[in-house]
Amino acid sequence: MKVFNIFFTLIFILFAALQYNDPDPWLWMPIYGYGALMCGLAATDRYYRGAYLSGIFLYLVYASYLFFTKDGVVDWATNHDAQNIAETMKAEKPWIEDTREFFGLLILIIALLINYIYAGRRQHAKV
Repeated sequence: MKVFNIFFTLIFILFAALQYNDPDPWLWMPIYGYGALMCGLAATDRYYRGAYLSGIFLYLVYASYLFFTKDGVVDWATNHDAQNIAETMKAEKPWIEDTREFFGLLILIIALLINYIYAGRRQHAKV
């Protein structure tokens, strides 16, 4: 788990840094920063199940919004034939930006969920 968490700490720091030129860095830098913090703490053997659940809940709510909103994931998949969202770094179309943000949240949710489950198993094993 240590390698997993070091990897995701570095990835989330990189993702946060890449948000500097984004239209809304004030939102996305803290989102990725929180993931980096939680994985960084887990890499040092400190697990906070409540903090994972809080992050998972908030990210799920926002991901659900991005999934169904106008120019969201459903729109990208149905009206734009699931156009390549990684073709260029510049998101010139709104559905590309929202879809990328959705998948970023999905990566965060998965990393936090894995740590949540692992922390629960560790806690259960200690009892």
